[in-house]
Amino acid sequence: MPATYENGAAEGGTDEDPGAVAARLTGRPVTGLRPLSGTLAEVVLDGGQVVMVKRGSDPGAALAEAAGLRWLAEAGTVRVPAVHGHDPHWLVTEHIPTGPPTARAATRFGHDLAALHTAGAPTFGAPPPGGPEEAYIGLAPMRNVPGPDWPLWYAEHRVLPYLRRAIDDGTMRSAEAATIERVCERLPELAGPAEPPARLHGDLWNGNVLWGVDGQTWLIDPAAHGGHRETDLAMLHLFGCPHLDHVLDGYQQAAPLADGWTHRIGLHQLFPLLVHAVLFGRGYAEQALTAARAALTA
Repeated sequence: MPATYENGAAEGGTDEDPGAVAARLTGRPVTGLRPLSGTLAEVVLDGGQVVMVKRGSDPGAALAEAAGLRWLAEAGTVRVPAVHGHDPHWLVTEHIPTGPPTARAATRFGHDLAALHTAGAPTFGAPPPGGPEEAYIGLAPMRNVPGPDWPLWYAEHRVLPYLRRAIDDGTMRSAEAATIERVCERLPELAGPAEPPARLHGDLWNGNVLWGVDGQTWLIDPAAHGGHRETDLAMLHLFGCPHLDHVLDGYQQAAPLADGWTHRIGLHQLFPLLVHAVLFGRGYAEQALTAARAALTA
């Protein structure tokens, strides 16, 4: 029989064993542990239930993710894993058994994603209830600062902070940055019709979409905030998504997108591309420049 990790241990830090974390945060003994990476593990609780234990990249990351999952779940639309416990360093969530993606599940996902967005947010940049202003997108910091106007908010709090950091890091040259700065200046005319703040997943690339064995599609690892709904869809386009045409069909049936939205995909991809440029280097900076040039000529 596997070793048992008793609950009730004192709260530890980032070097605490994931099994001890699960026991402490769920209040249940642990009978099994399977590390998946340096920050993620599958843990078996007494009775056979499997949970995911994730170590936050920085203090506050686990709180931000837990608040985001709960906010998305409150909409009652797209499926997200239940939060079983968290502290400043760790997050314990429901384990989702996965299977192959299907066109039927993709269409349902598109419909549910539209309903999630329609659930809305108080303002652009609004954090989830109980979530910190200083949040994260992946390993990068992300400030959730409310603003009434999407073009100005997107430029000030999503595009320009990462552009400045990319320049400071030498990932992007100052002369190149002028192209992205021009996009920010022209955002009021490039952004399309005004829309109310949507409830966004915020980091909706394919790796954060799980195709469950139950035929449902589940979302993990949110960077949730109030934003423009086209941003989530642009993220799905950026790194590809199985049956994306069916996802979009389901979405359009539930909440049709404004005319010209496909021409604005690159505009909404500027933010994640610049985040990736900061985290992973020059190749993403070049993609951001390509997206900016396309936005200016759309």
